[in-house]
Amino acid sequence: MTIRAVVRGVGHYLPQRVVPNAELEKLVETSDEWIRARSGIERRHFAAEGEMTSDLATHAARAALADAGMEGDDIDAIVLATSTADLTFPSAATMVQANLGMTRGFAYDVQAVCAGFVYALTNANALIVSGQAKRVLVIGAETFSRLMDWTDRTTCVLFGDGAGALVLEAQTASGAKTDRGILATDLNSDGRYRDILYVDGGTSTGTTGHLRMAGKEVFRHAVEKLAETANTSLEKAGLTSADVDWIVPHQANIRIIEGTARKMQLPMENVIVTVQDHGNTSAASIPLALSVGKARGQIKEGDLIVTEAIGGGLAWGSVVLRW
Repeated sequence: MTIRAVVRGVGHYLPQRVVPNAELEKLVETSDEWIRARSGIERRHFAAEGEMTSDLATHAARAALADAGMEGDDIDAIVLATSTADLTFPSAATMVQANLGMTRGFAYDVQAVCAGFVYALTNANALIVSGQAKRVLVIGAETFSRLMDWTDRTTCVLFGDGAGALVLEAQTASGAKTDRGILATDLNSDGRYRDILYVDGGTSTGTTGHLRMAGKEVFRHAVEKLAETANTSLEKAGLTSADVDWIVPHQANIRIIEGTARKMQLPMENVIVTVQDHGNTSAASIPLALSVGKARGQIKEGDLIVTEAIGGGLAWGSVVLRW
């Protein structure tokens, strides 16, 4: 017998303001056709003035808890993936903890940019498997609209705000690859590539800074590394791409999503795609897509899912789980 981290609930939250491509045409030299052709993005959501990352995360957390039939004090730990926390410290996770009325356990942030949710899931899985926690709330939440340089038309049109969350619970299982829950994980990073995707602010500059990206270089690394990490996780789980029901990828760019699916020899019919509606929401994109996929009736109990993501660092990784 073994312990598996099983998904008990899922939820998401999107800010009320929807920003279609046509609105961005008024801000920078771009067009709806240009954005769609290069990214697949049609619209995205922006947080309202005064609406913080912890607020988005709290809404998504409450939705996931409701889906699980739980309350804040049923949770032992919160792991929140974000690169856009409200403050340098304390963590956004502790703010969510307070918002949920959770008076026990512990909470902390994970920062791995767009790969953040994969890193957070891996952390949460380790907490559960090691016996440190029985129930973990795993959240991805971002307000990337506040990091945009609105004179850089190649990047400012790509990102949006949002949050998604999962409730994981320890359950006893057989240890077989047919178990529900997280079956395998794979994490990687390579700091040699830090200059192709970064924010030019922080304690070194005394400013928040803006996102900077060498898009062609990121694309060049993304497809190969994402397919490789997904296949590594599947191999660890004793599975192959033929066993996969759904790829739920980081929603950065439709061309990257399509290229990764081809490398894994899976049709796009087996991929959950939300990038057209949300843009790139960084660490929020995978849990958002999981929640939307379930709400659409695509993801069902027993389905084998592969999630994979790559972000600044470069940091990348994947998780194989059975819903």
